[in-house]
Amino acid sequence: MSGAQSSVALVTGANRGIGLEVARQLGRSGHVPIIGSRDRGQGVAAVERLAADGVAAEYVELDVTDELAIHTAAEWIRRRYGHLDVLVNNAAIAVDDAPPSRLPVDAFRRTFETNVVGVFAVTTAMLPLLRAARAGRIVNLSSGSASLNLTSSANWPAEWNAAAYPSSKSAVNALTVQFATELRGTAVKVNAVDPGYTRTGMSPGATRTAAEAAAVVLRFATLDAGGPTGGFFNADGPIAW
Repeated sequence: MSGAQSSVALVTGANRGIGLEVARQLGRSGHVPIIGSRDRGQGVAAVERLAADGVAAEYVELDVTDELAIHTAAEWIRRRYGHLDVLVNNAAIAVDDAPPSRLPVDAFRRTFETNVVGVFAVTTAMLPLLRAARAGRIVNLSSGSASLNLTSSANWPAEWNAAAYPSSKSAVNALTVQFATELRGTAVKVNAVDPGYTRTGMSPGATRTAAEAAAVVLRFATLDAGGPTGGFFNADGPIAW
């Protein structure tokens, strides 16, 4: 397909883990996956890994905390393809290593800069390209820990109580609703997805595979026209905010 005809998907933080598997599954479903990674070496290596699996991907340098890098990436996609069909905001950090009262302010600030401001900056930069697509889809990776309903329950494990990562994902959920409301009446759909507790560099003790997690993301990245927007979902369906 030519650039104008290709179905194009950008996945941030896609050089490993869930992001890489999302890119793989998007490629197998007919999209051209673009690996967004701040590290060129890791990004190119990810493209090569996908090529070995029969998935033709591309790489774009993208640090979600660098506004110039974001706009440069958006311009590269515009010139190469003219539109963007799918945006998966996957890039995130988790640095909570102490109870909320003992977490350094800098760790809290860095978490929000990547996990929230990064999502906002990438989404606003890519939105003209998503509007130019036939039916743009935005998937914001969230977490069960973003649910105030779940985390305020007496059944929520005390060892999972943290300040930065869960609250950053709650903010991502709020952004999801706000963008979905603005885009209501357009062909662009925006949803937050909890891929589940998955074995990655962030959570090496988990048993869920990246492929299982990515399948949930893929479902919302490829919604048909009748699909939902402005919601928060996991593999089993809607999650209480």
